[in-house]
Amino acid sequence: MATATYLSFSAPPPSCAGRQRRRQATRASASATDRPREVVSPKRRLPLRKVPGDYGPPVVGALRDRLEYFYGPGGRDGFFTARVRAHGSTVVRLNLPPGPFVARDPRVVALLDAASFPVLFDTSLVDKTDLFTGTFMPSTDLTGGYRVLSYVDPSEPNHGPLKALLFYLLSHRRQHVIPKFREVYGDLFGLMENELARAGKADFGQYNDAAAFSFLCQALLGRDPAESALQGDGPKLITKWVLFQLSPLLNLGLPKLVEDSLLHSFRLPSALVRKDYDRLADFFRDAARGVVDEGERLGVPREEAVHNIVFAMCFNSFGGMKILFPSLVKWLGRAGARTHGRLATEVRDTVRAHGGEVTMKALSEMPLVKSAVYEALRIEPPVAMQYGRAKRDMVVESHDYGFEVREGEMLFGYQPMATKDPRVFARPEEYVPDRFLGEDGARLLRHVVWSNGPETASPTLQDKQCAGKDFVVLIARLLVAELFLRYDSFDVQVGASALGSSVTITSLKKATF
Repeated sequence: MATATYLSFSAPPPSCAGRQRRRQATRASASATDRPREVVSPKRRLPLRKVPGDYGPPVVGALRDRLEYFYGPGGRDGFFTARVRAHGSTVVRLNLPPGPFVARDPRVVALLDAASFPVLFDTSLVDKTDLFTGTFMPSTDLTGGYRVLSYVDPSEPNHGPLKALLFYLLSHRRQHVIPKFREVYGDLFGLMENELARAGKADFGQYNDAAAFSFLCQALLGRDPAESALQGDGPKLITKWVLFQLSPLLNLGLPKLVEDSLLHSFRLPSALVRKDYDRLADFFRDAARGVVDEGERLGVPREEAVHNIVFAMCFNSFGGMKILFPSLVKWLGRAGARTHGRLATEVRDTVRAHGGEVTMKALSEMPLVKSAVYEALRIEPPVAMQYGRAKRDMVVESHDYGFEVREGEMLFGYQPMATKDPRVFARPEEYVPDRFLGEDGARLLRHVVWSNGPETASPTLQDKQCAGKDFVVLIARLLVAELFLRYDSFDVQVGASALGSSVTITSLKKATF
């Protein structure tokens, strides 16, 4: 899910669209690396080093890197780790999929540590135009003919109004979020208990998909999609629509030659999913009428507002829950009974102290729950990749060196290597649920950057940080609280899926205290 735009749990900040001026997106030229220029560096403390690595012959080098990325022995992580080892550097040049014949230019400068990664957040240094999915952009035919907010740079005049619209999308019904989450996910756990009793296991992802879409629509729009023309088809339609956008970046487990030829070399025709998308748009055009009205007051044309709401609700928010919630359950399930006992004690004691109610105040008094959520976001961020195009010549610094980057070059950050940087985090490959407790833990939060910005910052109209940063953390904490109000412990089986993890619940031990 590149920069992610989820839904905001903050009140909309004052619009400053009037102060924004459109600036032309920076583009690389063929001779960009050959021109002598003055290099801008705010520090110049570290020794300068040329960015190592090469792109290989045109087309051939990109195809070679793509095959290794998708089908190499170490998978995606191994692809980047091998480059770091080969060059002795966490800043390297490489080709990024999909390459031929989907992306015109696959060449990037990869930032693979916690020190260099944050340059991607600084929109005074990098341009974000059309870079949500990286070196290629899906057809706007998949989004009603509009470039939605995720592809819009903050310098563009419509960025501020569109982001303000997403802030409003949640803030106008914030009082419904907690009760509706508890209602919908309470039903989810009831269904899973029935499935466990019947079959001895239950697929969390299947039930989570239905619950996530229902919760989002009921909490944020006041409409139950099951009572509309969509009925129960929403998650299936969204999953198919997302596949058509992200297929050049996915590994579905098909035979290598078939998959690489079908998914990674050509775009799937948007016409094949148009009717499905129209069903989704028709639902939101009606259900989100009040939000569309607010968009019009902000200066966003009604149809543009509709398609941005579809994208925010379906791709960003539903897609985020589809990836994050199974990941969170996976890591908690693997954490074991001792951690489960600590979480259950904290959740139940706190809820009792608040009269048996789960409230914002109660959640704020569950530090272990919050830390466990941050740790899941650290170890397996739901948005693994971010991109930016250098606006000018500059120096990007790793822990040990400065690297000259030229105007127009594409910068790419692989977030799991930044958030598992051993120079920042002890035992980086381990899920440590209490990692962020206390003052030392709080100091580490600035290195949790799943939201396309540090956890210690808040999104604004002028940046690309996830508009729903606080909302995502809130609902993840609600999931943990709901889980441990009901159960003392649980067990999981974990597999792989195209988007995140496949998680099967194999046992649920009901609460005994």
